[in-house]
Amino acid sequence: MSDNTQPEQNQDLTGEASPEELEAAQAANEADVLSAAQAEVAVLQAKNTELADSFLRAKAETDNARRRADEEVAKARKFALESFAESLLPVADSLEAGLAIQDATVEQVREGAEATLKQLKSALERNRVVAIDPAAGAKFDPAQHQAISMVPADQEANTVVSVLQKGYLIAERVLRPALVTVAAAK
Repeated sequence: MSDNTQPEQNQDLTGEASPEELEAAQAANEADVLSAAQAEVAVLQAKNTELADSFLRAKAETDNARRRADEEVAKARKFALESFAESLLPVADSLEAGLAIQDATVEQVREGAEATLKQLKSALERNRVVAIDPAAGAKFDPAQHQAISMVPADQEANTVVSVLQKGYLIAERVLRPALVTVAAAK
């Protein structure tokens, strides 16, 4: 036979690859798959590192924001109290000045007390402290009034007859309810 007509050494007459060639091709394919898997693992590890870093940064930022917010709340409370106290200082000054006058007449004491009360009310209003002083005949409101007693009266039941002590709101929240007597049902 001539050299051109003979099949190659590693192939049989049917044209199929030899077991060695198949094994080499399979090994090359496995190496490619392994290489691709290793590359994918490297990409995923880099992504994991990036996400872990982002998480730590976000956590630190959240912790810092929470700390700053707590500090702001503490400052707001401190300075709100400071502002309130500062608005009461003129009232204290007026009381001290009135007490320093040894030979004041009853009229002078009364005028001083009225002026000082006006200062106090002004200071309270500046700090959003508002009196709860319901008029006679106003409907009883359990959220703002505290009924001390029910009395017979010539007005509708469950209405305010008289105010025994004013109540106060601070920023629309009841600081102290008004003590009232309420008309009893007839």
